Amino acid sequence: MTVLLPAIIPVAFIIMIGVIAGKTLTLHKKTLSQLSVYILAPALVADSLYTTTISVQNATRLLLGVFIVAFILFLLVYLTSYILKFPSITRKSLIATSLHPNNGNMGLPLVDFSLGAEGLERAIIYMIGSSILLFGIAPAILAGTSFKNSFKVTLKLPLIWAMLAGLSLRLLRITLPFNLGEALHLLGRAAIPVALIILGMELVNTSFKVTNFELISLNFRLVLAPLIALSVGMIIQLPPLDLQVFILQSAMPTAVNTIPGFLTN
Repeated sequence: MTVLLPAIIPVAFIIMIGVIAGKTLTLHKKTLSQLSVYILAPALVADSLYTTTISVQNATRLLLGVFIVAFILFLLVYLTSYILKFPSITRKSLIATSLHPNNGNMGLPLVDFSLGAEGLERAIIYMIGSSILLFGIAPAILAGTSFKNSFKVTLKLPLIWAMLAGLSLRLLRITLPFNLGEALHLLGRAAIPVALIILGMELVNTSFKVTNFELISLNFRLVLAPLIALSVGMIIQLPPLDLQVFILQSAMPTAVNTIPGFLTN
């Protein structure tokens, strides 16, 4: 708790600024979201992978862990839905809310404040894996689209191209001229506060209602997911810092961008 409080308090402070801004200023969330998704977040990913200290082996383990945790959660949610005889729409909703943590808007700043730059590098790797699940695999499972179409959607993600760009710069040992690397770094650092402000603005129009569904989803997302992550991380032998990031990212609440379109079929 002594480690997390110095991380939680500044994150909550920036979110509260977003809440106040959402209530008092005429800001367009769509514009801010596009700025974050298409410019700032990709810059953060590219810069992190360009300058990362994490080894390919550890990055691969982290990504593998993301997929294993999601698969185990999927099986548990599906089994629970079967036992409780949930209708299809409820089962899909529970899968969507349980499998997709908010490891971008909330997870990245929490890791950054609590575990520093090296932790942030690993949190970004986790976010990349989570984004592949959210946009590449989940639509095929929940909406019944083909994996080919889902793969095409994944290739359109700015994060994927930013990942490829950052890795290419690093592997080819390219040094960006004219301080362009510093410019990329500055853009990336802007991603975290802007994401938190957007999250605060989202909370302004969010209604809070707790039913049995929310309680079940909350337990999957905030209790079972980090426990599963702890077990999986130990089995695949993640180093201490990687394991800390892995558990913390897995313990994030449900992402605000869980796609409602998954639930239409």
